[in-house]
This record gives sequence, C-alpha cells and structure tokens, in this order.
Amino acid sequence: MSALAQIPDTANRLYGRAKGKPLSAYQSGLIETLLPDISVSVDAPLYGLEQFDSRYLEIGFGAAEHILHRASENPRNAYIGAEPFLNGVAKACAGIDRGGLDNIRLYHGDVRDLFPAMGRHSLDGMYILFPDPWPKSRHNKRRIMSKEFITQIHGLIKPGGFLCFASDILDYVDWTLTRIDAHSGFGFSPDSKADFLTPYTGWPGTRYQKKATREGRIPHYFTFTAQ
Repeated sequence: MSALAQIPDTANRLYGRAKGKPLSAYQSGLIETLLPDISVSVDAPLYGLEQFDSRYLEIGFGAAEHILHRASENPRNAYIGAEPFLNGVAKACAGIDRGGLDNIRLYHGDVRDLFPAMGRHSLDGMYILFPDPWPKSRHNKRRIMSKEFITQIHGLIKPGGFLCFASDILDYVDWTLTRIDAHSGFGFSPDSKADFLTPYTGWPGTRYQKKATREGRIPHYFTFTAQ
C-alpha cells in the first residue's frame, strides 16, 4: 500500500483529520522514498536504535519543529515521532532530508499501535506538546491524556525519566493535572508558577505555540518525572 494512503477512521481515535493541503512534489517524493527507510515497525519500534545514548518519543509532533530541533541539537540521542497527520509527516521528512539527520524515526499513525512492542521502561523521555484539546464536552473523551493512556506511557518511561506536556488550553491543563495526580506514578514539584509558564530549555518554538500566544492564550509547560 502506498505511504500516501489515508489512516482509516476509528471510533476511538485521538486525532481529527489525517490529511490537509496537497503535498508538494518534493514532499510527496520523500513520503514515497525516505519515509519507508525511517519508519518504525509496530512489531519492533525500537529496532536499530540500540546504538544511541538515549531514546525519546514525541507524540503528535505537528509541523516537526521541536523534534527536528532536538535531534539536531543531540545527535547521540534517538527521537521517535508519531503523527497521524500526513502533512506533518511530510514536513518532518523534509527537515530530516535537508538537515541530514539520522537519529529520527517516524510513525505515520496512532501512537498506541507502537506501545505493545516497545517494552517496559524502554524510553528516557516523552513529549506531548500542544495536543488536540477536543474542547467540546462531548469530545473530551478523545483527549489523549486519559487515565488509561497515562498508565500506558508511565510503563514505557524509565524511572527518573520525564514526561513533558504543554498546552495553552486551561481546561485541558486542569484535566491533565487531575489525571496525573490520580495516577501517582509521576512526580511534579514546581518551585513557583513561573516554572510552568517558562518554555523548556532549548525550546525552539512551534507554529501552534506562536499562534496561541498571538491569540492571547497562555502556553503552560510541565515536566513530570517518572517514579
């Protein structure tokens, strides 16, 4: 099947549309030629990454600004990006191609497909940055930060590893903090309010974060430590 195939709709999907504007010829070419070489398999998502010092997963990397920056900044670390939106995957492929990066692997699909074969405590850290807030009450159940999802990702992160979560939607911030606290497997001890209003060290900025700021919403940045 072509890599350009749409992701099938599912009743419990965590994301909206799977494709937006038509891809450029350059992007389409990379989806067909580069993506197969850097895609992870659901059967062995960490295969070939043993030589890297650390391994990180970014869930829903959007336009790929963050994952590309981290990979360029830390060539000895491996970064896996999962994104159901084809245009985001195409942007990541373009950045990988132009930057000559060999420490990024991609998964075009629902990240939950990767969890069964990842292995307990196999990741040093995880990023979930500005996920879809599903603001309508009837859609809240689709928010990625559910009780079940938090339990799943906690098992993947090494003790002492981190989970970075960012959002500009205060209701989603409260939603997430309530579920993180109920899980009790993550430590979180900010010194002051400024701690979660300050972007992460080395933060490159993303289009979504800049849009939120431009529209008057305040981004919040949290770092939880797996226990």
